[in-house]
Amino acid sequence: MIAPGDNRCMETRQLEYFVAVAEELNFTRAARRLFATQSTVSASIRALESDLGTALFVRSTKHVALTSAGEVLLPEARTVIEGVDRVRSAVAESSRGLRGRLRVGIFTSIDLIDLPTLFGEFHARHPLVDLELGASATGSTGLADDVLRGRIDVAFTGLPASELTAFAVHTVQKTRFVVVLPAGHPLSDRSSLTMRDVAGERFVDTPAGFGNRVVIERAFAEAGLSRTVTTEVSDLVEVPKFIAASLGIGVIPEAVLSPHRGIAVIPLVDPVVPWELSIISRKEPSQAVTALLALFDARRLRDTV
Repeated sequence: MIAPGDNRCMETRQLEYFVAVAEELNFTRAARRLFATQSTVSASIRALESDLGTALFVRSTKHVALTSAGEVLLPEARTVIEGVDRVRSAVAESSRGLRGRLRVGIFTSIDLIDLPTLFGEFHARHPLVDLELGASATGSTGLADDVLRGRIDVAFTGLPASELTAFAVHTVQKTRFVVVLPAGHPLSDRSSLTMRDVAGERFVDTPAGFGNRVVIERAFAEAGLSRTVTTEVSDLVEVPKFIAASLGIGVIPEAVLSPHRGIAVIPLVDPVVPWELSIISRKEPSQAVTALLALFDARRLRDTV
């Protein structure tokens, strides 16, 4: 199966071309069926084979046949295409006459999700829905409280699952925490670090209430340890810059960490602490929330297959 999160770039259109050729066993007929040129179909199949690192067809001047890898891929490709079609149909159905207001709590700096493109597409599909986007000064904790109290309809949050039992939770991504040190720090040559190794350090972190800080402070407390945060930065992705200036160390979700000069990044072990980015809403979401989640799933499926 083609797994979500695979680093290889594969497009749904490539799978559609593959299925057409596999069913027709002829590139010319497949191209005609898809209203595409034969060169486009052939190039797409070659790119797919390159991505997968294996041949999918045996080609000769007289016939085309599936390889064993192609036989394995065919039912999986059909399943993916059918899934994309179902999601698209659900989004199309929900867009008929959809109107009202959608209030969304967002992170302003984390680029794990292309929020401008997501909401731009949502607006194009649902022009009668008034979109209101905003962040919270108290981070994920504030956003969760806003959803709970009905001030917003849906929010992105980095809080642990134990904090989200009152909500419908849509998982976006899970990642581990890493220790970020100034270059040349005495611990920077270690292959891994534990919470006990770093408990006595000065920390750079986001303000209290931000999801990443909630997770880490809970992990330290459960280990019977404490730590001292001497520098607070309201933008998580900016934290490494302050660490590079030797103002302290940090413990940051690996997925949000961009390359920076002047820092060393070491895995945090014993324990390995997970961080989860989620979309939350009330347990009986509105039609607009349902449409947003369907669109998000459609985009994620399209981007990761």
